[in-house]
Amino acid sequence: MKQAIALVFLATAACVSPAGDSGSERENSAVVPEPRVASRSYPTYPQQRVSRIADYLLVDKSDRMLVAYSRGRPIRVYYGLQFGDAPIGHKRFEGDERTPEGIYTIHTRNPNSSYHLSLRIDYPNSADRTFAARYGRSAGGDIFIHGQPNGLPSNRRMRGDWTDGCIALTNAEIEELWSIVPDGTPIEIRQ
Repeated sequence: MKQAIALVFLATAACVSPAGDSGSERENSAVVPEPRVASRSYPTYPQQRVSRIADYLLVDKSDRMLVAYSRGRPIRVYYGLQFGDAPIGHKRFEGDERTPEGIYTIHTRNPNSSYHLSLRIDYPNSADRTFAARYGRSAGGDIFIHGQPNGLPSNRRMRGDWTDGCIALTNAEIEELWSIVPDGTPIEIRQ
């Protein structure tokens, strides 16, 4: 009995590579891996300084995450994003304290911002302006990705959601993002 259990254990152990993957999955094309949801699968590798330039940004408001891509591959992930006081839903009107959702671009940058560096998002687009005008209101504007307020010690972070619809990072994160994101970079923001 003990020999049979030992043989089963050894046979099972032989199927697992040192990384914990089943060797038979790589060899057997009939094994189908469990489907992954693309909208919620992000890299989890250790963060390192980035040497490539980003050509696409993805902001996931639900996961409070920004992923910078280069040539379709993630090169940097920032966690713990801070938004406006009303983070759920698409920005519709000036003063609603929401962060827009959709595809925009990084339009310009401001090194003299009231917040530690800022990358301007080209919100509102024509659809945003049309929607707001239908209700006789302004769509607002001045939506940025920026750091913490100037005057706050560089190692500190405001608590909770505190912007008026912008996306806030730590000062170190915005410095890095500033260096890898050129003007004109597409940014997708989604709930």
